[in-house]
Amino acid sequence: MRKGIVIIYMDDLIIPAKDEDEGIEKLKKVFEVASKYGLEIKFKKCQFLRRKVEFLGHVVENGTVRPSVAKTIAVKKFPVPAAVKQVQSFLGLAGYFRKFIPAYSKIAKPLSDLIRSDNPFVFEQSQIEAFEKLKKLLTESPVLSILQQGKTTELHTDASQQGYGAVLLQEAEDGKLHPVQYMSKKTTPAEEMYSSYELEVLAVVNALRKFCTYLMGNHFKIITDCSAFQRTMDKKDLVTRIARWALLLEEFDYEIVHRSGQRMQHVDALSRYPVAIITSDTLTARLRRAQQEDEYTQSLRSMIGSNNDSDFFDKNEILYKYVDGRELIVVPRDMQTEIIKLAHEKGHFSAAKTEGVVKQEFFIPNLSKQVQNVIVNCVPCILTNKKSGKKDGFLNPIPKEDVPLSTYHVDFIGPLPSTNKKYQHILTIVDAFTKFTWLYPVRSTSAEDALDKLKVQQKTFGNPKRIITDRGSAFTSKAFGDYCTNENIQHFQITTGVLRGNGQVEYTELLFPF
Repeated sequence: MRKGIVIIYMDDLIIPAKDEDEGIEKLKKVFEVASKYGLEIKFKKCQFLRRKVEFLGHVVENGTVRPSVAKTIAVKKFPVPAAVKQVQSFLGLAGYFRKFIPAYSKIAKPLSDLIRSDNPFVFEQSQIEAFEKLKKLLTESPVLSILQQGKTTELHTDASQQGYGAVLLQEAEDGKLHPVQYMSKKTTPAEEMYSSYELEVLAVVNALRKFCTYLMGNHFKIITDCSAFQRTMDKKDLVTRIARWALLLEEFDYEIVHRSGQRMQHVDALSRYPVAIITSDTLTARLRRAQQEDEYTQSLRSMIGSNNDSDFFDKNEILYKYVDGRELIVVPRDMQTEIIKLAHEKGHFSAAKTEGVVKQEFFIPNLSKQVQNVIVNCVPCILTNKKSGKKDGFLNPIPKEDVPLSTYHVDFIGPLPSTNKKYQHILTIVDAFTKFTWLYPVRSTSAEDALDKLKVQQKTFGNPKRIITDRGSAFTSKAFGDYCTNENIQHFQITTGVLRGNGQVEYTELLFPF
């Protein structure tokens, strides 16, 4: 496996080769290893020196891969779902081949919305169209190229508030770029509030996570229409969220190429949904529903007929107010903080500028006071604002030795889905010199659980000279401090909010998809 001779899945393996001579040589090596270690091979199930082979539901042929005929027939014959369980089964079957379908999440959204517990099962026109389109795309035998080492490789990304997508491309024998795999994902409610720039970075980061096995160790280009991306990656001081993503980017060998949005249409469709799909979830539609449920807004609406001088008026079932000749949407109380946050997080503006952005489209009473409350509680602004008083001193690097097991980076990962034994967290220990990582399951992030696992570590590897942690309650506790003192271990705690201070263990957390 390490030499790239075989690709193994469970008890099946495939031996890729450029030609018959190379294939025969690789077969000899495989048989030698099988004979040496007593591995049994069922020759009745084997196929040798084939130019076309079916493996794990895929057909591999001439440097390309496509879904197998059996799988496409299963998709084609799938009946129209009559219940949520059938929708889940269809999405499971179609989702296995989502890498073949550009904008899969966009197309499947009407179906995936049905499996949410808060949505009634209504299989109407939009669901039927999504169901038939997925069947059509998969039965048309979509083809992807197999990635080859040393070829020109590009990662194209794009993002919007509705979703983000990417396509991994590689130059083929004809000199043109061919798709290796597609990725698309709809944004979560929290991600919808990101600024456009943050969404672009998020698209790149999640694409790198998705295509990590293809790109790690290879040089490639990141093609994006976000001109600020390169300048931001060169900054020394980054907001917390971007700094965390930047740690992942440092592991790859890439160059960033800016390309205008007009030349990114092939990937733009992966991130943007048709208006018909998102109408029910747009901000305007949500404001309309919230106004209908808000007593304050309804009281203002009742003034329209009784007072001819009222500045309030209805338009498309939404209450507006005339202010200095402009039509501003009246924001119901439950959404006022959300609207202010959306405006502020577009660039983490000052109070005056945030207020100006809100006033361009919305009317909110006592706006200045509410803007101040939002900004005072904005975590990125708190972390990045210049401190008053005494200036910080020079950074002092933590001393480390070039020997194994001398310095440990320690942190908790989680919470994760609970196991049968109620483990919900992982205590992570990284050796600073070798980068070797130990993962210990724990039930909580208490000092007691951390010390129990450190004692287990001690029995096998002894004590380190120093331990580096964040300022979590487990590590600032008296019990943890007493343990380090009694065992003659130096305990260093990183500055709050500066993830780079414990970057080795923080990067391990990025590898967990939760």
